[in-house]
Amino acid sequence: MRQNEHIRLFLPGPVEVRREILEAQTQWMIGHRTGEFADLFARLQDKLKRSFFTESRVYVSGSSGSGLWEGAIRCGVRDERKVLHLTGGAFSERWAQISRANGKQVDCIQVDWGRAHSPDMVADALNKASYDAVCVVHNETSTGVTNPIGAIGEVVRQHPDSFFFVDTVSGYLGTELRVDDWGIDIALTSSQKAFALPPGVAFAAVSDRLLERAATINNRGYYFDFVTLEKSLLKNNTPATPPIALMHAADRQMDSILAEGIEARWARHRAMRDATHQWALERGFGLYAQEGYRSDTVTTVENTLGIDVNALDKFMRSEVGFAMDKGYGVIKGSTFRLPHMGDVTIDMLLEVLGGIDAFMASEN
Repeated sequence: MRQNEHIRLFLPGPVEVRREILEAQTQWMIGHRTGEFADLFARLQDKLKRSFFTESRVYVSGSSGSGLWEGAIRCGVRDERKVLHLTGGAFSERWAQISRANGKQVDCIQVDWGRAHSPDMVADALNKASYDAVCVVHNETSTGVTNPIGAIGEVVRQHPDSFFFVDTVSGYLGTELRVDDWGIDIALTSSQKAFALPPGVAFAAVSDRLLERAATINNRGYYFDFVTLEKSLLKNNTPATPPIALMHAADRQMDSILAEGIEARWARHRAMRDATHQWALERGFGLYAQEGYRSDTVTTVENTLGIDVNALDKFMRSEVGFAMDKGYGVIKGSTFRLPHMGDVTIDMLLEVLGGIDAFMASEN
């Protein structure tokens, strides 16, 4: 039985956060209409743009990424026009639900959970109908599938009136993402995945043409209105009170990320993915996601051995000191997820995998 009271998070969000990043939140509070805050905002803005590989702006929102789903739809899809959603997992399906909840006309390209969307699927849909936006989840956290965003972007660019909306909540800073090169009009994410921050702040890299379209749309709402956000961004500020403590943490974490190097960070995640796949297959588990499209940040393990995921979590908490995932949605239990993202190191990953080995040995 372990004695340390802190249970480390080995979850696909919120992830474990380093102590120095937690402590960055304890800086003295500043007013959000002061020069000190404007300096913080401008400093962070520059780093965020570098991390998204964009020359445009990055909005900062005191929300989860789900709020920016709504912002993208309300600011980017015009009345009487349709939006195309690529669905095949819990979060891609939920984004489509949000579009419907905002009164938009929604068509979906549905694939089985665990499968990826292909550029040909998108090309076929865009050749048959006109859409204001194509919405895709870069890295589907529920299934461990990474969609080929770069190749899909090439298809969307052939239809200039169709904008390209990407949810990269569990992709950003863990797997390759190049917003400008891939023609992405909005890439939205949140803090608690591969960014390795506490939850509560979200980010969106937004193109000039999406901002221009937003200005032509009525009833964009207020909190997630990109036109309103832009007016404040030009003053290095936000329309509503921002999560100042989290922004201090993001600024500190971004320094660490840029020091590591974005592409080196992607490579570290790939190496952990490969180690996880090797471990799973050697023990007789399956890999749920389609071969060739398996995520660099989270592996969804097919529970072919039928282990008790609730018992696994209990064992790992008490004996090893990690909180574990049990699968998500309709595949909970028949799968479980191993999230090698954020500030996870290969040593931490091997400690977790060794703990699972110990659990399985104890059950035999």
